[in-house]
Order: sequence, then C-alpha cells, then structure tokens
Amino acid sequence: MTVNKKIPSVTFRTRVRDDFVGVPNPYRWADYTSDDYFTGKRVILFSLPGAFTPTCSTYQLPDFEKLYDEFEKEGIDAIYCVSVNDAFVMNAWGNALGLRKVKLIPDGSGEFTRKMGMLVAKHNLGFGMRSWRYAAVVNDGVVEQWFEEEGFADNCDTDPYGVSSPQTVLEALRGLKFTAAKWPAEADRSHGPSPRP
Repeated sequence: MTVNKKIPSVTFRTRVRDDFVGVPNPYRWADYTSDDYFTGKRVILFSLPGAFTPTCSTYQLPDFEKLYDEFEKEGIDAIYCVSVNDAFVMNAWGNALGLRKVKLIPDGSGEFTRKMGMLVAKHNLGFGMRSWRYAAVVNDGVVEQWFEEEGFADNCDTDPYGVSSPQTVLEALRGLKFTAAKWPAEADRSHGPSPRP
C-alpha cells in the first residue's frame, strides 16, 4: 500500500452489544463495510500482528488510546485498530484493555489485510497468516500518509516497532500542519520540503 491509494472495499463481520437480545451474552452479528469506517472521515488506521500480544497490548494500542485527544486536535475523526483476529477475540481484547476511544476492527478472514498487501505468514510463532505492523492516515478512504515497519517478510524473526507508533504518527501530523501553515497558499510547493513519516 502507498499514499494516494484507495482503501480496499470489504465487509467486516463484527459483534455489537445489543441489550435487547435478552441473553447472558447480549451481542449480535453486524456487518460494516469499508465505506462505513472510512468514507467522509479523516482517520488513523493501524494494524498489528495480534490481539493480546505483548507489544500490541503494552504499547501500541494503549498509547493510541492515551493520545486520542491529541490526534483529534490534528483533525483526526477516529482511530481504528485492525487485526487478523475474529470479532470475539477483538471484543475481549478491547474489554480487557478498557478501551473507550479507539475502535477495533476484526479482520478474521484476513481479506482486508491481504488486499492492503500487508498479509504475512507468522507460522514460526504459531500464528498462521497475520498483518505486518503499519499505520496510516486515511482521508475519505484514501491513504494520505503511510507508516510501515521495516523488514516486511514472512516468518520474520523480529517484530519491529517504532515507525507505526502513535508518537511517530502524531509527530508527522503536527509537522505537516506546521509546514502547511508556513507555506503561503500561492507558493509553488513542488520545490518545498517533503515531510515523510
């Protein structure tokens, strides 16, 4: 995936709370599409190898939650975490972490991740097919900025983390905001600096 590319169109099978179901586990199936999540909004999308895994649960997801208000100040409408895990696992993970702001998107079949070009084998960890770690700024369904960890490969011996951290993404957003304010509207920006994640 690269900048200026449109997010793939898929349908996500999710479980949503419905207290009218009247059972001890009051959840029902609900389908949401890429358009539901991305159309008409500027959002952060980030993906990681799996729910309940150490780096994902200790740093990446909790830090996006903690910095949510700072992202809002930079014009972000929502933050989504997608993982190749089913809806049951993603809901349990969100509850375990006490999430209130970041929304979890289950990509149980890996279709979205595959179409993003980020599906990798993690058989060496007993995971099967999972997502490579990345983050993106997505504006109305189109990738505006892209943050991919180095070393993309099947069965990678390491789990790089830094490029896709919330701190890095937030710094890039703030840098672009400053640069845009610095340049006059009529300036020829083709010769100006090109901020990179």
